[in-house]
Amino acid sequence: MADGHTKNHDYHLVDPSPWPVVGSLFAFLMAVGAVVWMKTSGNAAGTVLGMRGPWLFAIGTLGVLYTMYGWWRDVIIEAHRGDHTPVVRLHLRYGMLMFIASEVMFFVAWFWAYFDASLFPGGVAPLPITQPGGTVVDGNALIGLVQRNELTGGVWPPKPSENFTSTFNPWGLPLVNTLVLLLSGTTVTWAHHALLENDRKGLIWGLLLTVVLGMIFSALQAYEYAHAAFNFSGHIYGATFYMATGFHGAHVIIGTIFLAVCLFRALKGHFTPQQHFGFEAAAWYWHFVDVVWLFLFIVIYVLGAGSGSGAH
Repeated sequence: MADGHTKNHDYHLVDPSPWPVVGSLFAFLMAVGAVVWMKTSGNAAGTVLGMRGPWLFAIGTLGVLYTMYGWWRDVIIEAHRGDHTPVVRLHLRYGMLMFIASEVMFFVAWFWAYFDASLFPGGVAPLPITQPGGTVVDGNALIGLVQRNELTGGVWPPKPSENFTSTFNPWGLPLVNTLVLLLSGTTVTWAHHALLENDRKGLIWGLLLTVVLGMIFSALQAYEYAHAAFNFSGHIYGATFYMATGFHGAHVIIGTIFLAVCLFRALKGHFTPQQHFGFEAAAWYWHFVDVVWLFLFIVIYVLGAGSGSGAH
């Protein structure tokens, strides 16, 4: 009978876990809370079916954070228990690569929105449609053309208006933020090489510097937003700018937390040169954040600056 329960493979059969169900429920609650919150924004007493958005969103967010803590705690326990064999670690890497690929496509959507507005600020003239009675032009397309011209003035960056004065000077604070993020990429690489050489001191210092640089980047971006000469609403430049850079900023905050957890684990003696997928995943994620920012800086800050840049 004992031989029937012997493990004859390198795969890890996961124990029954509550986290997928719990996480899904709280994520759904967070999404509903966000929708209700936006639906009732500006109305302090506003509700949808008796629900208040901010409270639903807060409860859902706390639940998701608790799920992340519990789930990753269980994964760490499995790793220390020896369940993460070389085959399992390989598949974990595949999973992380697919996750980063999905994140790439997420940002492709925001770049697409920005390129659509910036490359065709006056819109594209509708093609004539040939009908038996003669050639006509699509009226809906003409209306869209007029609306886009009203949004941008037919140029990019848009003409100055009540909600838009000028773009940022790319060679000021954005350049400093770029240097900060690039430097953080070198420090996390230093930490990775130190870990491979079993240099615990280098690992801890590299992680600590990376976390600090990530916090500096977020602080500088918050300062930049506070001094912007345009807001989110009222024009397409602000909408595309804040969606692209704002989601990147959220990823920087998430990555900083990711690396901070790795720092605490390193201080507790976790990770070995042979087994350190948690740190490796965090480093990959951070490098992805670095690369996305380089594209954002070049496309939105430099190429999209225009002649009237200098909101600082």
